[in-house]
Amino acid sequence: MRCLVFSLCAFTLIAVSRTPAADDYTYGPDSSPQKSVPQGKVTGPFKWESKVFDGTTRDYWIYVPAQYKPEEPACVMVFQDGASYVHVEGSGYVPAYDKEKRSAQFRVPVVFDNLIHRKEMPVTVGIFINPGTHPMKGTNRSFEYDTPSNQYASFLEKEILPEVGKSVKLRNDASGRAICGISSGGICAFTAAWERPDLFSKVLSHVGSFTNIRGGDVYPGIIRKTQKKPIRVFLQDGSGDLNNEHGSWPLANLQMAASLKYMGYDYTLAYGDGGHNGKHGGVILPESLKWLWRETK
Repeated sequence: MRCLVFSLCAFTLIAVSRTPAADDYTYGPDSSPQKSVPQGKVTGPFKWESKVFDGTTRDYWIYVPAQYKPEEPACVMVFQDGASYVHVEGSGYVPAYDKEKRSAQFRVPVVFDNLIHRKEMPVTVGIFINPGTHPMKGTNRSFEYDTPSNQYASFLEKEILPEVGKSVKLRNDASGRAICGISSGGICAFTAAWERPDLFSKVLSHVGSFTNIRGGDVYPGIIRKTQKKPIRVFLQDGSGDLNNEHGSWPLANLQMAASLKYMGYDYTLAYGDGGHNGKHGGVILPESLKWLWRETK
């Protein structure tokens, strides 16, 4: 049976029974195309050769809403593991976290269409970026996503945002920028905003890997001992998430929530019974985005 809890302390959440993940979440109308809603345009994949992550190449896609006006800078939201969020049919890309190959769980362009049309989130350009690959070494995903450093934020600042800005006019202020990811992409999203709150003020993490893959388990302690930063954080996880040599994903997310609460952050934790996938996060994506972008003009 599913249990969804928002913004409660860790001690309450730990009491949730560790039963097998039901993953019985059902999509609402905002996750499906609506006849009266104008559709934005997705372009890509585009290829990018990085210098910040030297020797890597990656694909990325751009979503531009129908309401975008070239004379008015748009908000921007960056998604790691971009192909899984943009829902590109036939891309052949299966995220590393998605062992069951259920990579079409978010439907971001459709959700954006519906929420922007109703003005429940601002006019927002989506940038969907895959992790880099080396021609000889293979994927660079874990290094880019799991490392607690400012390198990925620098990659976005110096390479991706300026490149996308050549074709669409983007806001430069942190209040108009958000970043999202799942699994290792979730901790990557938090790291980017934590390291550079002047670049990103909003974080959406799905089953985030706040564990000791590359030292990310330090965040709950660091949050408590660092002056509060101007960021808003939405965490999603479930009691059926991973528990392995790197740590416990449910416990790590509960600890993150407890530390954010202790420091008075604007945060929410959506805690269910799901496993390490995007089903729960995908179903609640419309509500997550409304919460994240609230009061943003």
